[in-house]
Amino acid sequence: MLSSRNDYTGIKTWNTPFFSSMKNYSCILRDYQTGTMQRVLDAWRQHPFVMVQMPTGTGKTHLLASLVNEELRTKNEESCVWIVAHRRELVEQIETTVARYSISKEYGKVKVLSIQWLSRHWEDVDDERPSLIVIDEAHHALAKTYQELWLRYPEAKKLGMTATPCRLNRKGFTDLFDTLITSDSIADFIRQGWLSPFDYVSIRPDSEDQKLIDGLEKRGADGDFQVKEMDTVLNKRPSIERLYESVRQYADGKKGIIYAISISHARNIAEYYKGHGMNAVAIDSKTPAKERKRLVEDFRQGGIQVLVNVDVFSEGFDCPDVEFVQLARPTLSLSKYLQQVGRGLRKTVGKESCMIIDNVGLYRLFGLPTAYRDWQAMFEGRLAGKGYPAANARNVSYMAAGQVKDETLNADGLLETIVSHGQLMDYLQNGSSLFDNNASQAETLTPYKDRQSGLWGLKMGQTITAKAQYRTVFDVKDNCAAVRFEDNRVGITDGNGNIRMKLNRYRYMKFLPDDIVAVTDNTGHTFYIDLKTAKLYNGKPEVLKYGRIEMLRVGMVYYSRTKNVYKSPLGINSFDLVPRGFYLRIYTSLTDNCKFRHIDSEDAFLHQDCVCILANDEEEYYGFCGELADGSIVITDGKGNYHHAMDGKEKQYIACEHPKTQDEDFDVAVSRLKAEAEARAAKMKADHQREKEKKQQMRLAKIQDAVPFQSGLKWGLRAGSRVIVPPIYRSIQNPVGNYCVVETNPRQWGIIRLDGKVVVEARYTNVEISNGGTARLTVFPGITKTVNLK
Repeated sequence: MLSSRNDYTGIKTWNTPFFSSMKNYSCILRDYQTGTMQRVLDAWRQHPFVMVQMPTGTGKTHLLASLVNEELRTKNEESCVWIVAHRRELVEQIETTVARYSISKEYGKVKVLSIQWLSRHWEDVDDERPSLIVIDEAHHALAKTYQELWLRYPEAKKLGMTATPCRLNRKGFTDLFDTLITSDSIADFIRQGWLSPFDYVSIRPDSEDQKLIDGLEKRGADGDFQVKEMDTVLNKRPSIERLYESVRQYADGKKGIIYAISISHARNIAEYYKGHGMNAVAIDSKTPAKERKRLVEDFRQGGIQVLVNVDVFSEGFDCPDVEFVQLARPTLSLSKYLQQVGRGLRKTVGKESCMIIDNVGLYRLFGLPTAYRDWQAMFEGRLAGKGYPAANARNVSYMAAGQVKDETLNADGLLETIVSHGQLMDYLQNGSSLFDNNASQAETLTPYKDRQSGLWGLKMGQTITAKAQYRTVFDVKDNCAAVRFEDNRVGITDGNGNIRMKLNRYRYMKFLPDDIVAVTDNTGHTFYIDLKTAKLYNGKPEVLKYGRIEMLRVGMVYYSRTKNVYKSPLGINSFDLVPRGFYLRIYTSLTDNCKFRHIDSEDAFLHQDCVCILANDEEEYYGFCGELADGSIVITDGKGNYHHAMDGKEKQYIACEHPKTQDEDFDVAVSRLKAEAEARAAKMKADHQREKEKKQQMRLAKIQDAVPFQSGLKWGLRAGSRVIVPPIYRSIQNPVGNYCVVETNPRQWGIIRLDGKVVVEARYTNVEISNGGTARLTVFPGITKTVNLK
């Protein structure tokens, strides 16, 4: 039986055996969950900070619970795990799921906390050292409150769980997480029967509502449509009437969730639906927690037919028998879109499909839920998780096979069918075509066959971009195609037919992730080509990512992804490759006959002829000559030329082996650079110190009302109800300015700042603080000294 204790709002701990009755706990996981779990465990061997992407409804929390158990099982008594969520509802959701499995015998081994609680109570957990911190809905982890977890607990492994590792502003996650592990796609999970198929209907492109949405011009601070403008435009009786008619026509009698723009919009929708015989209620952030819980439970039990909400059920809402989802809130956020439609894709007994009613035309921005998503690019910050309004629609990737419309509908109907669940399953299982000829939708590169010549060409939507000239189009990806030319040679072209690469008469070509193409020759042997460098490899390359820099590993050899390819000698391992932000340092010499100078003689003496790869340089690899005081570096191209490189800027030529002027002399240039770097470093240090002091003063200004308080035999400091300094002292005197006199042991006095920082160690028989910021310390009776506290 699970026992729990609610110590504070937003935190829960357990003290019973986790999976105590399940020694082989993996048996409760589905195959794909077990596979993902193993990939996480493997990744942790090299990367302590791992993010996992799994679609909504595929059991992220169950996987989370299993990984927590594995951490406890392998670390035993020394392990402590935190699970952090960004909303109290998600804390409760995780608690419910984790409670099915139980947790460690020793109290406090696992804590489920809200990030809001943590940000207010760091001091309450200051003595804890979690070995694993799990971040639920980790696409929120870029917030400063989450970054504090990395600063305070750098040694703890981090696991981020999310369905959508993307942000509207294209900010990636590589500053926090080392690697991304992706699961199967939504399309795969539907095909395999783990998620529900769906019917998808949407407003027509020329409808009144679509015209209103296309006219939205203002953006909020997060880059999404401005809520105030959306509410003004769409929170009106005619629009709400059309919402109701859509549900009545396509989901009459079914249970469902509606996503509204604002609290007022949600309440107006619920009121109108209720007035027309549908048992609908609105839930928003102002709904009391107990009332919200009761309404959700009534919905689960069938007492309520429709829940209208404002971002309450976008994340963490678990009710598998949702039969329809109505989208009534425009958004540019891919994350919001997938989180919302995902609520309807959970499977349940007797549920054949889910009806998705898109009253705001989101599929024109994002494609169907089954569309391909380049999560890796979004994770790295190379692609925004953003939809593009009609003017930019050509840039958005849709499901590779397109969409289909039901042409039998009355042209005067409010909505059009984009795909039925039967058509969707036919496509997913049998590869049937779902081509959509609507030019207003986003377009992807596709092959077409000319019936007269029998040759193949390329087109973007209905626009031919490369005339029929190829015997075969093997594969397309992004704006590239793998083709067989008329002379039977194979190669790569861009979408307009421009040849990027032409090879011999091989059998087959296929694009792989990360700009690798596999080529099969006529004997059946497969070799691989790096499209970034055009280099051929006999073995399949493994792509290794070091922040903004990529390397390839084939067998025991490492290769750079620069036009001039660096090939490592045998014998180096992953520990010899050290990422340093804007460059990667490889601890191995260039070649025996390529010697160069170092900015410090010690490096030359130790023969540290390291290789350097720059993040913003796709052309060359360099010799590493040394690092300057400000973190910038000096490098050489191996041809006698030396350059200065720093983050965010192009490298600058500084010197050469055979200078024509004094300025090009290596020693002169390095001496000048060292002075400049030291000045920059000193300025950076001073700026950092000023910022630190400014924050410190702001922090102290907020706790000027601090007073001593007693707990048992010990004393601490409190400002209002907030504990600033825990009760650890034998005695604390009233503050004087920003400082307090404290006693640790009898007649051992010292001074602390109001925020708890020790300013003077407690080893004096008496301490007196003056209002002027000085203190008189008595070493022995009659022997004193004065110190300045500022």
